Amino acid sequence: MKTIVICSGGLDSVSLAQMVAAEHDLTRLVSFDYGQRHRKELEFAARAAARLGVPHDIIDMRGIGAALTGSALTDDIDVPDGHYAEDTMRITVVPNRNAIMLAVAFGMAAANGDDAVATAVHGGDHFIYPDCRPAFTEAFETMQKAALDGYADIRLYTPFVHRTKADIVTEGARVGTPFAETWSCYKGGARHCGRCGTCVERREAFHLAGIPDPTDYEDPDYWRQAIAAREGR
Repeated sequence: MKTIVICSGGLDSVSLAQMVAAEHDLTRLVSFDYGQRHRKELEFAARAAARLGVPHDIIDMRGIGAALTGSALTDDIDVPDGHYAEDTMRITVVPNRNAIMLAVAFGMAAANGDDAVATAVHGGDHFIYPDCRPAFTEAFETMQKAALDGYADIRLYTPFVHRTKADIVTEGARVGTPFAETWSCYKGGARHCGRCGTCVERREAFHLAGIPDPTDYEDPDYWRQAIAAREGR
C-alpha cells in the first residue's frame, strides 16, 4: 500500500511513519506550516524523512492559518499548563485544521498515484479535537471517495484512532522509533517544557507503556501533579 504520512514531527506521526515504512510502502512525508507558534517540530519531521529515505514536502499554509484565529497555537495566547484532557486545552484547537490538511494530502496522493493517506490521530485526541474523532475520519474518507470518484481510490489510514498514546509508544518502540528525535512541546523552547498538555501526555504515555522516556524536560516531574489535579486528588 503506497502511503503518504502526514507528519508534524511529533511522537505520534513519526512513530506512524516508522510503522508505515516497516509494514507498507512509505512514499513521502508531508508537513504543514500554518503559522504555528514555532517551526521546531517541522525540523524533526525533516529529520524523519531523511532517516527514512523519502521526500519531505512542507506545505505553506500560513495565509490560511492566519485566518484560523483564536488558538494558542496560532495567536499570541499563552499555552496553558496541565493535563491534555483538561477543558483549558481547548484553547489549542485550530478550527478545521485536520480537514484542511487531509484534503491537501488526498490531492497529493491522487496526483502521485498513492493508495492511502495516513494520519496519527488517536483516542486521546477525541476529548479536545473534533477533527480527530472516528466520526470525522470515517465521514472524511467517504467524502474523499466521492470527491475522487473515477479518478483515484485512496483510503484514509488511521491505525491509532481507537488507541491510546501509550499504545503509540508501544508500537513506536516495536518499529524502532527514535523517540528523542521527535518533538511534542507546544512552547517550542530549547527543551520540552514538561508542563503543557502535550508534554504531560507524552510523559504519562511512556510511564503507562513501561518504556523509558528519553525526552529532556525542563520540569520532568510536573506530569504527576497535573494528573493528580485532573483526578481530583
